Amino acid sequence: MSRPLISVMIGAYNAEPYLAEAIDSVFAQTHQPLELIVVDDGSTDGTADVARGYGDRLTFTGQENMGNGGARNTAVRHARGQYFAFLDADDRFVPDKLERQLAALEADPELDVVFGHVREFVSPELDEETRARVRAPAEVQPWMAPNLMLIRRASFERVGPFSETLKVGVTVDWFARAEEAGLRRTMLPGVVLERRLHTTNNGLRHADQRSQYIHVLKAALDRRRELAVSPERG
Repeated sequence: MSRPLISVMIGAYNAEPYLAEAIDSVFAQTHQPLELIVVDDGSTDGTADVARGYGDRLTFTGQENMGNGGARNTAVRHARGQYFAFLDADDRFVPDKLERQLAALEADPELDVVFGHVREFVSPELDEETRARVRAPAEVQPWMAPNLMLIRRASFERVGPFSETLKVGVTVDWFARAEEAGLRRTMLPGVVLERRLHTTNNGLRHADQRSQYIHVLKAALDRRRELAVSPERG
């Protein structure tokens, strides 16, 4: 019996030092078949050259800088798989991530999305002075983030695309809409992602825009209030 196709999507911005490790972690997956889509989100370094170096093993496209949400949405438009997985260009999948998560989804047809645990590590090329500026890795922990999920294509489409206007809070906004859509989820006990800590993590680059989190949460609360009162309007 043929196995379902999984689309893995990487949005990359100035990720030249790390992108090859991310790509290699996808090709090392124990599940087959899969397709890999890499979107260069307006990088000014050699990110595009790294991706092109893999030839037709992956689908590559470039665009003007649109942010993480815009890069993921572009990748989704190229995806052909029945299941979607996302990976940041500086992180790594563990080899059996997709296989274990797919098994959970196939065992329960009512499930929409499966998550797992994350293990953080300090990027090994950093010198001691730079390491001192990077926080220590947290303990292995469960985490709900796009990098850790495997989701059915139809379930993703119920929620809709990622925000292309937010710099931070993109994940918070998407998961708020996933809750509103009634997606059923489960958390695997083991590690599925290795998250790299370095000086250019997305949260650090956009620290000055964290106030957007407040607006994202307020919008989610407003939508829930609207849903709560809408039956009365009928």
